[in-house]
Amino acid sequence: MIEVIGTDAGAPASLPVAQRERLLQASLVAAPKRLHGPLLELFGAALPPLLATDALEACLERLQQCTPQQEVVVLASGDPLWFGIGRQLLQRLDPALLRFHPAPSSLQLAFARIGRPWQDAAWISLHGRDPEVLALRLQQRPPALAVLTDPGQGGAGSVRRLLAASGLEACYALWLCERLGHPQERVQRLGPADPLPADLDPLNLVLLVAEPPPPPAAAALPLFGLPDGVFLQHADRPGLMTKREVRIQLLADLDLPATGVLWDVGAGVGSVGLEALRLRPQLQLWALEQRGGSAELIRANAQRLGVQPAGVVEGRAPEALAALPDPDRVLLGGGGRDRLALVQAVVARLRPGGVLVVPLATVEALAELRPALEQAGLGVAVSQLQAWRGAPLADGTRLTPLNPVLVLRGQRPGA
Repeated sequence: MIEVIGTDAGAPASLPVAQRERLLQASLVAAPKRLHGPLLELFGAALPPLLATDALEACLERLQQCTPQQEVVVLASGDPLWFGIGRQLLQRLDPALLRFHPAPSSLQLAFARIGRPWQDAAWISLHGRDPEVLALRLQQRPPALAVLTDPGQGGAGSVRRLLAASGLEACYALWLCERLGHPQERVQRLGPADPLPADLDPLNLVLLVAEPPPPPAAAALPLFGLPDGVFLQHADRPGLMTKREVRIQLLADLDLPATGVLWDVGAGVGSVGLEALRLRPQLQLWALEQRGGSAELIRANAQRLGVQPAGVVEGRAPEALAALPDPDRVLLGGGGRDRLALVQAVVARLRPGGVLVVPLATVEALAELRPALEQAGLGVAVSQLQAWRGAPLADGTRLTPLNPVLVLRGQRPGA
């Protein structure tokens, strides 16, 4: 048997008695070179012959030469099957001969240090990978994300730059965890303006833990194009909101009048309609969203932005639209399988000169809805929006794409 034993930072002194006995009974011990000195100091002449796992190819070849009668111990860090030597051992040796004994992984240690449950946490590794994968993951707004950094790809600095580029600095607490489990362990929370430690250890990972962004200072907000991180979101569906770049285009396509009625149907967190109110405070905004709890969230976002919708309704369209005043402008999101009937119901209520804007994710939806607008006599325009966000790449910047959006716009002729 080959016993693969995960160790913590106190190894080999911290090894349990049963694992010490197993080690001393082995005919060969494979371990990182950093453990060779402590092993010899602890066990002396009783220690079996040592093999260095740092020279991985030579180590694997030597293990392949072991006979079935030999017992071998392999010492690894943390959980050998989580970014450890376990994968290589399984690929090169008979899995039936391998038995794994994990110690806590760096991910477990990190969440333990900050005292947060981690059953809902996601993780991503940047080792040898383009940081773009982190930018794409941040678009989904995970509740907690552990990032295994790679100093060669920019390390913790790249994580901070990507977080800022995503407009989410206010939405995540950033914890920097260095040398987890070692006597010189250091765990600290860094604010957006805090510098990285001058003596940052390359053995580190970053935890991003979602938290409600602080109320924005109204005077500091831009006139147009609010950052995504300004808006509160549903905890169980983070990231499902209209991104800033798309929001800007939709607001432009709505051609907002100084007064009138604006419907935001399928309002989500209210981002488009509420930003419209900041631009045109005299508009009557009616936000409709069928998801339970949405009204409370939209009102909370309205309060954060200092605007007051005429009404926020939880209900299903088109039935819930019957009680609303006829619109001058409509933003129509969602709709699902009933989107055609919903578009027809909205068009029937649209006032002369009114504008309907429908963001779409598929060409099939465009093909289904465009004829309905044309048959109703609306002037129709179609556009596609594709935006990219800058992401750090080594010493430069690369562009990370957001999901493309088709925009269908219809305008009823004036009175």
